[in-house]
Amino acid sequence: MDRQARHPDETLTTRATEGDEDAFAVLVRRHGPALLGLASRLLGDGSEAEDAVQDSFVQAWRRLPDFRGDAAFGTWMYRIVTNRCLNVLRARRPATSLDAVPEPAAPEHQVSPARAAESHEAMKALSEAMAGLSPEQRVCWVLRELDGLDYESIARLVGIRQEAVRGRVFRARRYLTEAMVAWR
Repeated sequence: MDRQARHPDETLTTRATEGDEDAFAVLVRRHGPALLGLASRLLGDGSEAEDAVQDSFVQAWRRLPDFRGDAAFGTWMYRIVTNRCLNVLRARRPATSLDAVPEPAAPEHQVSPARAAESHEAMKALSEAMAGLSPEQRVCWVLRELDGLDYESIARLVGIRQEAVRGRVFRARRYLTEAMVAWR
């Protein structure tokens, strides 16, 4: 095990800011999986998610001298990845479906063909409904409903007021509820 892997983020961030590439590599290994999960949920495409996270780490490496430590390294990276994903979502024409995000498979002994088909259709309907959200609503909804972040954290990550986050989540919930009414 790498000796640096035992150090806290603060120590590794300081070392990385001073140009220690190994310390930054430990931070990438430590935070990469969670950030990839976030990007995958936001973008719905594994390849795009990997690109977004990689681009975010490159950007973070370049911006490390500007890192003031006002937030934890993980929180700082969460914001960079969220903003990168927002830019990707905004650039899409038309919005891409979330079909690439598979439903977790249930054990085979519990899945009947009829239930599997119904689950597939429900996920397809949810993907289509998610495509109808604005990128801003989608990011706020995913961070709240799938990642479980509180409104204050989302506001900091996205760079908007808490009230705006609440409004976006509310509108996203209302839209998805209406779009999924046939699946209730």
